[in-house]
Amino acid sequence: MAELDPRLQILARDVVHFASYTSGLQLRSYQVDVARAVVRSVIENLGLTFVVILPRQSGKNELQAQLQAYLLTLFSCQRCGMVQVSPTWKPQAVNAMSRLETVLNANLLIKDRWKKHHGHVYQVEGARLTFLSGSPTSNIVGATADLLLSIDEAQDIHTDKFDKEIAPMAASTHATRVLWGTAWTANTLLAREEAVAREVQRQDGIQRVWRLDCATIAREVPAYGRFVAEQVGRLGRNHPMVRTQYFSEDLDAEGGLFSPERMALLRGGHPPHLTARPGQLYVMTLDLAGEDEGGGLGEILRVRSARDATALTIAQVDLTTMVNPDCPLPTYRIVHRRLWVGVKHSSLFSEITRLAADWSIRYLVCDATGVGAGLTSFLIQVLGGRVIPFTFSSKTKSDLGWAFLALIDSGRLQDHTPAAEGPDALNELQALFFNQLAHCQYEIQTGPDKRICWGVPDGTRDLASGELVHDDLVVSAALLGVLDRQAWSAPGTAAIVPATDPLDEMKGF
Repeated sequence: MAELDPRLQILARDVVHFASYTSGLQLRSYQVDVARAVVRSVIENLGLTFVVILPRQSGKNELQAQLQAYLLTLFSCQRCGMVQVSPTWKPQAVNAMSRLETVLNANLLIKDRWKKHHGHVYQVEGARLTFLSGSPTSNIVGATADLLLSIDEAQDIHTDKFDKEIAPMAASTHATRVLWGTAWTANTLLAREEAVAREVQRQDGIQRVWRLDCATIAREVPAYGRFVAEQVGRLGRNHPMVRTQYFSEDLDAEGGLFSPERMALLRGGHPPHLTARPGQLYVMTLDLAGEDEGGGLGEILRVRSARDATALTIAQVDLTTMVNPDCPLPTYRIVHRRLWVGVKHSSLFSEITRLAADWSIRYLVCDATGVGAGLTSFLIQVLGGRVIPFTFSSKTKSDLGWAFLALIDSGRLQDHTPAAEGPDALNELQALFFNQLAHCQYEIQTGPDKRICWGVPDGTRDLASGELVHDDLVVSAALLGVLDRQAWSAPGTAAIVPATDPLDEMKGF
């Protein structure tokens, strides 16, 4: 290594001192171990591969930027390069570059020495750092990493992309590789590389893997512990986002979405309502099926139909739970259901408007996808702003699935007890609802969007009866998750409290 300026030699001996004295940043203990291990591998040309799994918002990206600034300074007397790959160019690579620029501009030694080329290459004299996108459509073949190959959010990088285009960047140079990220599923690139690194770590005793959870972070940053407690209150400890993003627990990539434990959380202690009760606040959600000219309102329940049905869920809204500071959101108690098969939308329109009036609903979330757009439009003409249209797409259904799980896992969605009196349809519909839940499957997709495909697969049959199983009632209940985005008033307060979607806080990380 060429000689550094004497003023840098003392600071350059240790990345921790460098960050402290040049940027005024005191690295946390869990960051120190990672930083020193990576630097040692780079300086000694060990070519090690590290896997660093940290909870969200725990300082991963700040640590990356400090490491990059240190190595750019340390190797500024040489012609050498580093590469950082992010799953997307915008916002992830752009955010990473912005963060590095902030660190470089605050660094007393190099704030006037660094340069930027071509919009994505950072240079301190001879040392350079190139930022690239690892999206499936990017063309990044040919880039070379002499010192360090850093893969950010590696759980969102496709394995084929990594194997064919990213990993070869360090093949001829014996560069150190670091895969950073948060837990997701066992099928990701991050999980695969973690398994390999753990095995090599077991053989030679050199630590290559750091998988930390929120408890470790909270011991040094108490405010982080309070933040996680708030997320647990909003989403529930077993919500997939909480398990992965904060407790660093991997999910199964596919399987049954509603375990017996999750379904047990749905069972409440309140009775069903045959009609609206005075002083109660009600909402309705409607999942629409296509119409059939041969259908009529005479058959409200035909559970063995081979066709999709229109499902209506009525829930009583409990606003008293909004006083909980960790989860200032309502609780929804399902009190009534209806199901129609093959009914013309003109007939449904009359029935829905009548029910909306009878129950004095605050909101109606209505499936406005495809043929549902027309009926939704007519309902808006009668019910006005109480109608909330919802259009299904792969993205919106994924978001709805996460919101539905948040309602269940936080205990804010409860179903009624079996009806002791009244029509048998309520109990039959409830049994059908739980049967549909039991048949729901999910598959988590690779990528930064964290999308989940969920529902009852087409052609699924009940093993006991042999009948086709649909998910109309499940989707109708899931639409209650849309209501968390509305403005609700806690009892005894005059102010309107705008409820936030807790999943929004996890977007863009």
